Amino acid sequence: MSAAASRALKSVSSAAFSWKRTGRPQQTLAAAVSRSGVGLHSGARVTATLLPTHAGEGRYFLVEGEEEARVAAEVGNAEQRSQLCTTLRRREGGGPRVRTVEHLLSAMEALGVDNCRVEVSGGDEIPLLDGSAQEWVEAIRSAGLCAAEDTSGQKLEKLAPQIHEPVYLQRDDCFVAAFPNSQIHITYGIDFPKVPAIGCQWFSTFLDDNIYSSKIAPARTFCIFEEIEKMRGAGLIKGGSLENAMVCSMSGGWLNPPVRFEDEPCRHKILDLVGDFSLLAQNGNQGFPIAHIIAYKAGHALHTDFLSHLSGKSTVDQEELTRER
Repeated sequence: MSAAASRALKSVSSAAFSWKRTGRPQQTLAAAVSRSGVGLHSGARVTATLLPTHAGEGRYFLVEGEEEARVAAEVGNAEQRSQLCTTLRRREGGGPRVRTVEHLLSAMEALGVDNCRVEVSGGDEIPLLDGSAQEWVEAIRSAGLCAAEDTSGQKLEKLAPQIHEPVYLQRDDCFVAAFPNSQIHITYGIDFPKVPAIGCQWFSTFLDDNIYSSKIAPARTFCIFEEIEKMRGAGLIKGGSLENAMVCSMSGGWLNPPVRFEDEPCRHKILDLVGDFSLLAQNGNQGFPIAHIIAYKAGHALHTDFLSHLSGKSTVDQEELTRER
């Protein structure tokens, strides 16, 4: 790829990214909860069981048959060439993978599930459910949250990454940028000029658990009808259907209306962004940076590539993990 086609993350000082104390303890689930459904790409019936775990453990996956090899939900485990989803693979020794993690991670990040053990059975995918994160929000709220304790019975203060200087990553006319801001703010744009029913959309919002639950989590994944045959020919979206995805035709518009929001596709991109940016988390701390994130025509690969560049700027100092007595 030429330099013009791919511009590296802007060179910035180490002060561009640091970890900030939040004054809140890390959290985990108060009880176990599980959901079952079809895997988007495999078409297999799969189950994801979410279980409480210790402070400092972070979020991680265990795939059936590979229980001894946990796959941490961290950007270093994100596969760069994953197609149409975010895939995590344990790097050490070519370990197991888990696919389509973005919707579940999005809900956990937004609702504050900082530490969680996710057991996956029936395949290596997280169930797609209705194509949104709404059912994951409902599952997490049904289980409840509590302050997590480490193996010594102590609570750990939650840290959050904070952007201090503008940074960006651009490929052709697609980009992700982060600007200093006092709170999380997301602006996302998409453009489908050949699909008039979608067209050019922008959505901008601040983010907290209530805003996420009402304005972002219900937005479903979508695809273009004319591209389905090609994707299935490549062995993808075997589990996709009109029940778990919005399908839009270039000429005929939406095949399974009504949409939940006029700009539902754009909102779903924010849902994906939150899930992908959760991978910046380390040791049970917040993943999504305190910043104004602006993205245009980005996707999973550009999201995680941005984080791969950014994560080299700062790591969590374990001595900063203050204990609450």
